[in-house]
Amino acid sequence: MNRTVSDPRFEDPLKQPEVGEEYEVTLSTWAYGGDAMGRLPDGRAVFVPFTLPGERVRIRLTEVKSHYARGEVVSLIEPSPDRVKPRCRHYQVCGGCHYQHVHYAAQLAAKTAIVRDQLERIGKIYGVRVYPTVPSPRPWHYRNHVQFHLTPEGRLGFQKRASEETVPIQECHLPDEVITQVWPQIQIEDPPQGLERVHVRSGAEGEVLIALEGTHPKPPAEVRLETDASMVYLGPEPDQVYVLSGRSYVVYEVKGRLFRVSAGSFFQTNLGVAEAIIDHILENIPLRPEDTLLELYAGVGLFTAFLAPRVKRVVAVEASPSACQDFEVNLDEFDHVELYEATVEQVLPYLREQGLRPQVALLDPPRTGLSKEALAGLVALEPTHIVYVSCHPATLARDAHQLHQRGYHLMRITPFDMFPQTYHIETVSFWKKVG
Repeated sequence: MNRTVSDPRFEDPLKQPEVGEEYEVTLSTWAYGGDAMGRLPDGRAVFVPFTLPGERVRIRLTEVKSHYARGEVVSLIEPSPDRVKPRCRHYQVCGGCHYQHVHYAAQLAAKTAIVRDQLERIGKIYGVRVYPTVPSPRPWHYRNHVQFHLTPEGRLGFQKRASEETVPIQECHLPDEVITQVWPQIQIEDPPQGLERVHVRSGAEGEVLIALEGTHPKPPAEVRLETDASMVYLGPEPDQVYVLSGRSYVVYEVKGRLFRVSAGSFFQTNLGVAEAIIDHILENIPLRPEDTLLELYAGVGLFTAFLAPRVKRVVAVEASPSACQDFEVNLDEFDHVELYEATVEQVLPYLREQGLRPQVALLDPPRTGLSKEALAGLVALEPTHIVYVSCHPATLARDAHQLHQRGYHLMRITPFDMFPQTYHIETVSFWKKVG
């Protein structure tokens, strides 16, 4: 008897999948980027957002490549016990969050597993214990800095998932309470051409700094906001900073110490986790009073301020002019701290020519990780110990492979949940030169 078979489990495994086709799949593992991964009948990996390992779902393929595919959920057949109801009405439309449907304890476990997978698959480093992810003291309302995009009508929003379109928002559960009160009051009527983003920062004692970012070198004259907050305009070049009201910086308090952070400077957005990272580094970094510490991508001096009292000399490198200005203010009390305002790639060869031999190097690079020149320059200085603070497991794993090849052994690595409800992962790893 002839019959039509529609169950995907009985489909020809050799048939090439096509965009728009539907399959039933069981998700097996987490993938970095917010998706869970399963397998199509032909064995090809398929990545599906807003799912969890262990779930059985019916999906529709949205992209098919030679070795993998992507899909979207049509129906949830067998949900995971770790699935929870998302808190935000914009979830799955706004691209800011990826894990609101996941119980927080499961988010932490997922991030630990992802770091281990990246180290093994990309870094080719096996058998290293990845310590459990350190949770954020606040899984919600933890951000002290939020970057909004503008709709054509001047409303604040975030970019739509997998798109550059701005979605106007009515709620967001990631900013802290101060920003949550301020941002809904901001609307720019008839935003001038070139005005692209609005940054809102909250500092110590509830102070607020609003930064308007645009493509024009000077601020538009017609933009005025009814607010008591400080406000600045950031042009496309580092020196194009204009104070529109108040002052150009905000002050943060970390572990009882104050830090000045200008509108154009980077600073950690989750102070509770930043303090946990500082404590972790202080507990594990092998510093002695006679040592020289090399700090790369030093920023405004957050780590420097707590490490400088422990060593004889600190040599710091930072390329951002505004961060360097903040660094000089924040570290003014220390006479044994040197700061080079240039790129790491420019400074490291010079330091080698000067005969610098640091015992310990601490680095906190951007998500792109270390360039080949930066990594080669670092290794050429032959520090005995390296502490690598990373915000991107994939580039960390890539750099980890190179450090391992150049004689450094990974002693320990710990993820920190700097960004709950998202796939982003902060890690701190400790390396020692062997042989």
